[in-house]
Order: sequence, then structure tokens, then C-alpha cells
Amino acid sequence: MPFGLEKARGETGRTPGEVDYRLARQAVISEYRKGRLARHDVCDAHPELLRAARNIGEESSQRCPICDDAKVVLVTYVFGPKLPANGRCVTTTAEMQRLTRGGGDRVAYVVEVCPGCRWNHLARTFPLGRAASPRSAPSG
Repeated sequence: MPFGLEKARGETGRTPGEVDYRLARQAVISEYRKGRLARHDVCDAHPELLRAARNIGEESSQRCPICDDAKVVLVTYVFGPKLPANGRCVTTTAEMQRLTRGGGDRVAYVVEVCPGCRWNHLARTFPLGRAASPRSAPSG
């Protein structure tokens, strides 16, 4: 089965073991809009995450929920055995395929980032490699 960045970013179906953080995202946005969170509390992206978003992230069609001035950019990191401690930022479909086949239990993290106001939120995580096999997928 082919594996593209569209799949990694949740645009086609679900991966066994995937965790989607939309409810947590909506809760943060709601608290911000009610004035219970300050802008500096929700617009606090790390400089390296901003750099990745500006240079190698994939622009989405969704506008930033905080500033509404820019489109949200998706940045994918993979963590696991034989990868740097700070993860591997995925830039191409071929790289994602290589990491999927690379063996070991690896997990991908897709983060949405607004390069304008520094909004960032973990959008979803999903397993790669052996972690994604049916025997290790959560039941229920």
C-alpha cells in the first residue's frame, strides 16, 4: 500500500493506533476566545518549529484559528530507534516511506503551526513500522 504525506497528515482515512487531538485543540481555542488564555499562552511555537514551518512545512487550506491572517502549516516529525533525540522532520513522501520501512517502533507527530502569530498545536500522532502492525494496534 502506498504511503504518502497525505496519509501522514490525516487527509485519507485513519491509521490503526492514530490519536487525533482535535478536541484538545478546540478546547484551547475556546479558552482563548473566552479570554481565559492570553495570546502569549497559545502562540508560543519554538523557534526551530517555526523555522521548519517556514522552510519545509506543508501549507494547509485552513486559516489560523488565532490570528486568521495566515494559513496553518503542517510539520511532521518522526521519533524512534536510530533517529535523533529531537526526532526527524519529514520533508518528502519518499522520506516518510523510508522511515516507515526502517524498522523499529516509530511514531509520527503532525504539528500545525502558524508562521505569522506562532500558534502551534499537536494535530495527531500515529505509529509507523512495527508499531503500526495489527497485533500492536489498540483494541476497541
